[in-house]
Amino acid sequence: MIETQGKAFVIDSGPDFRQQMLRENVRNLDAILFTHEHKDHIAGMDDVRAFNYINKKPIDIYAEKRVQEAIKREYSYVFAEQKYPGIPQINLYLIKNYEFEIDGVKFLPIRARHLRLPIFGFRIGDFTYFTDVNYIPQKEKEKIKGTKHLVINALRKKKHISHYNIEEALKIIDEISPEKAYLIHISHLMGLYNEIQKVLPENVMLAYDGLTLNI
Repeated sequence: MIETQGKAFVIDSGPDFRQQMLRENVRNLDAILFTHEHKDHIAGMDDVRAFNYINKKPIDIYAEKRVQEAIKREYSYVFAEQKYPGIPQINLYLIKNYEFEIDGVKFLPIRARHLRLPIFGFRIGDFTYFTDVNYIPQKEKEKIKGTKHLVINALRKKKHISHYNIEEALKIIDEISPEKAYLIHISHLMGLYNEIQKVLPENVMLAYDGLTLNI
C-alpha cells in the first residue's frame, strides 16, 4: 500500500487482502493497480465492497487489457447487465507501458516477465516495486535508475523457473544500486529470517508483513 498526497493506493489484492486491510486499520482506498492476473494477485478484489460502503464510491482499478479480461472472467457478476445488490463497485482503467496519473500521482509502469507472462512493476517517485519477476529487459531497467527504495521478489536460494532467487535479486539490486532494497515474495524454502538477514548486504533486508517505510 502506498500513501502519498493524501491518497491511498494498493498494488495487487491477494487472497488475504481483507485481513491485511483490517490489520493495518486502512479506512480509505482510492485505487488498486494490478501487476498481473494470477489468482494470488487478484483473489481479494471482491473485498473492495467494504471500501465502497465506507467511502461511498467505486474503487478505481488500473490494469492492462489482458488483466482486465481475466478480472471480468473471474468476477463476471460485477459486470453483469443486471447488477446484484451489494456487489463490488469498480471503475476499470486501462494502462499501457507509459506513465499515467491518478489524482495527480504519477505511476511509471516497468515491463518485466514472469517466465513467459508479461507483467508490470511500478515506479512512484523514488520508490520502485516488483513482484513475480524473473527477467527485466535492459531498456526497462533504465526506468529504474535513480530509485532510492527498491522492492523486489526473491523466492528462495535455489533457481526457480519464474521468480528471481536470492542471488539473482541481489544482482539486480547491485546493478540498480538503491539506497535500500527489500526482498518480498519469499517462500519457506528461503530459510529463517535471522540466518538470511545476517548474510545480506547492509542495504538489503527481508521484508515482513506490516513493514512500514516513511520515505
